[in-house]
Amino acid sequence: MTTPHAIVAAGVVIALSMVVICAVVLYQSRLDAMARATETSRNLALLAERDIERNFELYALSLQAVVDGVNDPEVMNAPRLRGFALFDRAATATYLGSMLVLDAESNIVIDSARDVPRKANFSDRQYFKVHRDNPNVGLYVGDPYASRLRNGAPSIPLSRRLSRPDGSFAGVVLIALQLEYFHKLFAALSLGPHGSVALIARDGTMVMRQPYDVKVIGRNIRNASTFKQFVSAPEGSFSDTSTLDGIERLYYFKNLPNLPLIIMVAEAHADIYSAWEHRALIIASLMAALALGFIGLSFAFGAQLRRRMRAESELAMLARTDGLTGLNNRRTLGEILDQEWRRAKRTRSVLSLLFVDIDRFKMYNDTYGHQAGDDALAAVAKCIGDNIRRPTDSAARYGGEEFVVVLPDTSPEGAASIAEKIRAAISNLGIEHRASEYGRVTASIGAAAWTPEQDVDVSAVIRAADQALYDAKATGRNRVAQSKLIPAY
Repeated sequence: MTTPHAIVAAGVVIALSMVVICAVVLYQSRLDAMARATETSRNLALLAERDIERNFELYALSLQAVVDGVNDPEVMNAPRLRGFALFDRAATATYLGSMLVLDAESNIVIDSARDVPRKANFSDRQYFKVHRDNPNVGLYVGDPYASRLRNGAPSIPLSRRLSRPDGSFAGVVLIALQLEYFHKLFAALSLGPHGSVALIARDGTMVMRQPYDVKVIGRNIRNASTFKQFVSAPEGSFSDTSTLDGIERLYYFKNLPNLPLIIMVAEAHADIYSAWEHRALIIASLMAALALGFIGLSFAFGAQLRRRMRAESELAMLARTDGLTGLNNRRTLGEILDQEWRRAKRTRSVLSLLFVDIDRFKMYNDTYGHQAGDDALAAVAKCIGDNIRRPTDSAARYGGEEFVVVLPDTSPEGAASIAEKIRAAISNLGIEHRASEYGRVTASIGAAAWTPEQDVDVSAVIRAADQALYDAKATGRNRVAQSKLIPAY
């Protein structure tokens, strides 16, 4: 049979299982949010990479065309056509500075913006030193600098070496790309309020970073834990805290295969999980309310079942007891007698019975009324119950003012002793009974004991106890009489 505790326990287990399942689903959705953010960062990095590589390829071809033209005597010997031959439309693209040809001393000898070259020397620039000292550099992408020809506009140089026929250094072909190009490109990538996009040289120099901070451009971050991750693999993703602003982000990076640059796209954890946290809060709150409601219903159902079981128990008790006295009723007495008789036969033990009858009870009812009679019956029943102490002893209301006491494993002497205690206790109640010769309520008790033998019925013991009761009444009432008809062993 299902118990209230089992129902409550089952309800708690089911509620906890629901919470655990919800937690697993929410955790999986959190992982999915991170996976989506990684994929989004990768796609954005790919878009930026393609744009940068396409433009850099065009600029590299333009620089190579200038190198080829400078080494062509026919081009160099036609001053009016030289500009058209050397500089294509790429030289006039947005965010590009003038394309310059520098001689071996780093002076401007050809200027795409003017027929008469401007006066400037760039021998201190890093790109000039690199090409001068290294013949095989090819396309060189330099560190950011403030342009001297464009009022300090931050730019990065793209340059190629010019060599004489004997391979000696002849100068540099240069084009400057304004950092505003990267600023506009990265600003168009949506990464949330705390996201970041950066282009970093492989030596750790910060070329551009969004959100833009002029103090960050040109800074070297080679010692940062994030940069060490950037150079550890061609591409990848990881979570770390930025050394620049202290924000924890999911980083996706890729080393551009054809350029000495690293593209980095980073989305802040706070932005990645913002929608998830809002959704998780709603779902978790609903699930918690549902789980608590389920547990509450389990407790309520358990309490209802407990009340029902208690009511059924009380009904069962009422079916087995006398409503007035609280003692066993006659039906229950029959079950007890049958059980104890069988046990006595099996164990060869003595079974004693007491018949208790209130003296002149009809006259008491006639004198004091039925309510007083009921009170007297209840008081007598309590006296009987108080004087049988063993768990195996039992008492029952036989009918009217008669009671039966069953005393297993009790000798005739022991039964007589208990009977005397009951008689004295009833007499000592002192309940007034003017119609009695004793002036108070008294009881007569008949006792019988039998050691069950083969083919002997329990009804013989009952008849013997009843006969002893008759003898007690016949000899003056308010006394105990023992049966003389049944042998005791």
